[in-house]
Amino acid sequence: MKNGRTIETNIPARLDRLPWARWHWLILLGLGTVWILDGLEVNVVGVIGPRLTDKAGGLGLTDSQVGLGAACYVAGACAGALFFGYLTDRFGRKKLFLITLGVYLLATVATAFSFNPIWFYACRIITGTGIGGEYAAVNSAVDELIPARLRGTVDVVVNGSFWLGTTFAALMSVPVLNASVLPKDVGWRLLFGIGALLGVGILFVRRMVPESPRWLFIHGRDDEAERIVRDIERTVSEESGEKLDEPDDSIEIRQRRTVGFGDIVRTAVKLYPRRTVLGLALFIGQAFLYNAVFFTYALVLSKFFKVPDDRTGWYLVPIGLGNFFGAFILSRLFDRLGRKIMISGTYIVSGVLLIGTALLFRGGHLSATTLTICWVIVFFFASAGASSAYLTGSEIFPMETRAMAIASFYAVGTAVGGIFGPALFGKLVDTGKESAVSDGYLLGAVQGRRRTARGGQTR
Repeated sequence: MKNGRTIETNIPARLDRLPWARWHWLILLGLGTVWILDGLEVNVVGVIGPRLTDKAGGLGLTDSQVGLGAACYVAGACAGALFFGYLTDRFGRKKLFLITLGVYLLATVATAFSFNPIWFYACRIITGTGIGGEYAAVNSAVDELIPARLRGTVDVVVNGSFWLGTTFAALMSVPVLNASVLPKDVGWRLLFGIGALLGVGILFVRRMVPESPRWLFIHGRDDEAERIVRDIERTVSEESGEKLDEPDDSIEIRQRRTVGFGDIVRTAVKLYPRRTVLGLALFIGQAFLYNAVFFTYALVLSKFFKVPDDRTGWYLVPIGLGNFFGAFILSRLFDRLGRKIMISGTYIVSGVLLIGTALLFRGGHLSATTLTICWVIVFFFASAGASSAYLTGSEIFPMETRAMAIASFYAVGTAVGGIFGPALFGKLVDTGKESAVSDGYLLGAVQGRRRTARGGQTR
């Protein structure tokens, strides 16, 4: 098959007109649950931060080194998004979302056996590589298999499930970090093992998820795409009890072997510069704020409020739940009210609330409990907006460039915000000054307000 052949197909319309059925839940369970793993990985480092800085824990890192470990994870995720994003476009969604999950499983198990900082950093980089690859492969597959009328709701909820992982990590940290239950150099290692067990379960379900028919017909495998869609239609019809009407809509698509980085750059810079600014702004802002706050929150609780290591998890649980329910409750509005009003609204509200939280923290008016309540309120709104970054990156660029667009935006945005944020906040916490940490919070709020000012309408 040569690049440039144009075909007409009704496969997207056939997938979009399907009623919701158990088959769609299989897709969400097999693919969407990866964000639970990501949330687990992000929050594990946050909740075990004080234990990693304890010499009895086996590593004896400084606060700044904990932030560096978080930055290593994010750096790996950026590299993985670009590398596996390219392979996802070239070899298909299914092959890559199996491979990337395998990379994650091996690396997270290896992290549990860390014996010095270098090993820990290396394992964090490789773990991040697997998760970064998941973002490109899984986001594109979910968007291509879920009906368009529900894409906003599903995307925001799926990305919001990240917070179920953070909540689970926080809950599990309470017993495993209790020195009277497990030795200090054992408990934190078990948390990584738990993540691996969850990954194995997801891997078994994921094997039943089909290749994306959209990817197949774009890459010249029309017959295989047709066969998979017929199987999906038969399954959904049987499960829903509805007879499916034959859609009369079709699209023309130019087939190609692969979409390279040059194609992405030309599309982003020449054809859609404003959309590029919007996508980057969303990814940079959410990556900076979330990675900075959650990678270091346990350190903030320990240093400024003297919360014991084995109690920090209790403070992270309500924040995780607030984030998830914010995305869950507000998600339907992205389909009903539209992307523009919801993206702008959630970012502006959360930015204003974050400024208030920073000022209260700087003035010494908050306790560990009241600061946590503030974060619950802030991130109730912020989580829906942050989750919409992936939805926006997917929708504002042509279908042929979807995986690489998501990968590129994620990599660039997360590299700028996610690597710099944790490293900066680790140093700010290291100062022991509330004013320094509150300046970091204010920086995150200002970024949130700026990215809404640069935004545009998505389609």
